[in-house]
Amino acid sequence: MTPDLHIRLASLSDAVEIARMSRRLIEHGLPWSWQPERVARAIASPNTNVAVVREQDELVGFGIMEYWETDAHLVLFAVRPERQRQGVGTSLLTWLEASAVVAGSERIRVEARRDNFAARSFYNEHGYHELRIKRRMYSGTADGVHLEKWLRTRGDA
Repeated sequence: MTPDLHIRLASLSDAVEIARMSRRLIEHGLPWSWQPERVARAIASPNTNVAVVREQDELVGFGIMEYWETDAHLVLFAVRPERQRQGVGTSLLTWLEASAVVAGSERIRVEARRDNFAARSFYNEHGYHELRIKRRMYSGTADGVHLEKWLRTRGDA
């Protein structure tokens, strides 16, 4: 586990770096849909948390979580490759999941590319279950996998 990891909500000044990291680590080979303007809108949205981890002024990881009526949707999630398997992703995901619980979410939904075995394994290790494969989910070319994690049932309060 990474000691003294500081996770905070993103500010508008983080938008360009988040967009670039998304392009490089998530959207590679696809049209770039999470450009700085879209990230900035997510940061400003009252129904979205954009969390970041920075070390020495460098963006190490981020997560974008949207909140719906009873579900949360982890829209984007990335950690720099050189910092993966060091607890950064786990800490960031735990922070986002705790925020979803506070927001009243019953479950979290997320998608990953079918061929992204590292992401699928990461989510599985953290209690997410694969529901289905959707062919050509990403820009009509790459297959995706829908995953979910139940945080509570309707009877829990």
